[in-house]
Amino acid sequence: MKKILKSIMIFAGIVLLLSACEDFTKLTAPPVNTGTADFSRFVVIGNSLTAGYQSGSLFESAQKYSYGNLIAKQVGTTFEQPIVSDPGFGSRLEIKSLDPFTLVNNPIMGTPQNLNYPLPYNNLGVPGALLYDVLNATSSTTCASYVFGGVPNPMFDLILRNSDTTATPLSQFQQAAALNPTMVILWIGNNDVLGFATSGGTSPSAPTDVNVFEGLYNATAGAIASLGADVVVANIPNVSSIPFFTTVGPQIAMGVPWYQLAALGVPGLFYQEHGNVGPSQTFADSLTLLTGGVLVTLKGSSYASLIGQPTGKFYRDFGFPALPPGIDTTQAFGVHPLNPWPDALILDPGEITTVQTATVQFNDIISSAAETYGFGLADMFSFFNQIRMNDFTGGTVFDGITFTTFYVVGGLFSLDGVHPTNQGYAIVANEFIKVFNSKFGANIPLIDVSAIPGSLNFTGKVRFENGFAQFPKGAFDHLFF
Repeated sequence: MKKILKSIMIFAGIVLLLSACEDFTKLTAPPVNTGTADFSRFVVIGNSLTAGYQSGSLFESAQKYSYGNLIAKQVGTTFEQPIVSDPGFGSRLEIKSLDPFTLVNNPIMGTPQNLNYPLPYNNLGVPGALLYDVLNATSSTTCASYVFGGVPNPMFDLILRNSDTTATPLSQFQQAAALNPTMVILWIGNNDVLGFATSGGTSPSAPTDVNVFEGLYNATAGAIASLGADVVVANIPNVSSIPFFTTVGPQIAMGVPWYQLAALGVPGLFYQEHGNVGPSQTFADSLTLLTGGVLVTLKGSSYASLIGQPTGKFYRDFGFPALPPGIDTTQAFGVHPLNPWPDALILDPGEITTVQTATVQFNDIISSAAETYGFGLADMFSFFNQIRMNDFTGGTVFDGITFTTFYVVGGLFSLDGVHPTNQGYAIVANEFIKVFNSKFGANIPLIDVSAIPGSLNFTGKVRFENGFAQFPKGAFDHLFF
């Protein structure tokens, strides 16, 4: 009996010793090496990509994977966000069926969870924000979309919380300044070209003028530099890298034939350019047009089943109060020059060139400002271009998971075809961490992408009806970028 008691006591002592060692290890574990970077007051400024927007909405179960929040957890700093309960602020896209693949909009509205937080949020990403807004917008009716287009953006009210009784309403920059930040990420300018692209070059009718963009960006960069914080900026990815523009039509990932219009035997795409019906096409011209750089937006997938039908229903569903001039609905939709796809769904070669030129010019301005002020620069343009190129050779592997930019099955982009998934945001966060490590002599561990839940990757489980994803009417009407 004594031997048994002695053994128990020895065992208990070993357990106690091991527990003490474990606790001691936890208490004395060295902090993350952030080099010369100071994350004690960490702020991010931007648009929907910064906010953690996903699948057409802003909601709590996705916001926790915003790149800013993921970085904050990696370096162990406080990071407050404007949390909205699920299903979020907006018509969130959700999967109704995988076979055939069909989406629905969730009509239920979530509610803000921390409107009474006494300080500005650390995450000041506002879905829909343009470059102009960082310094100037304080509400839904002082933002660029309202000032220049008469369209209010309620996201500014949600995130900036400048009520009618606020003595001095503050912009994104002014709220960031009020936090006296030590580290700032600025990722802005995407919407200055993306709005033009996603509307098929119709609304607005052009990207932000390059001279205006340069003046605004330099003013914004100068203002942020005046805060005395460490700063990292990011440039603008190529529109052709995202599935909103690569899922329907000719610019399609090789090896995925059910995405292709050509697979349906459609000889070509006819389109309107700025409201004017294009000239009659021969069959050979149509094939050239189909393979010559036309992009159809993801909105067009909902209407692809009408290809070849003599109908005007497409135009009514799309919101035209009357048929555009020159449309003959007795002709086959989409394959006859007198019954073309609406211009708002098509980026023709000229519009694609406009988008690409603006993107390059804007990125040159961002790069120049970063050099002038000594900011770190995350090159998202090159990064996403490389991922897109890898699509054609099997994809890109992060922490043992293969990702592509293919819609739904690629795992990188959410259901709206523009914004990343949870794991996609982790991949973005890692690109910023790489900049911190190189610029500030830090040794911040990269996020384990495989440990992030909830991404979309349904390879082998998805069947597209007639080759196209099915969206409810108006699925993208309230989409912010």
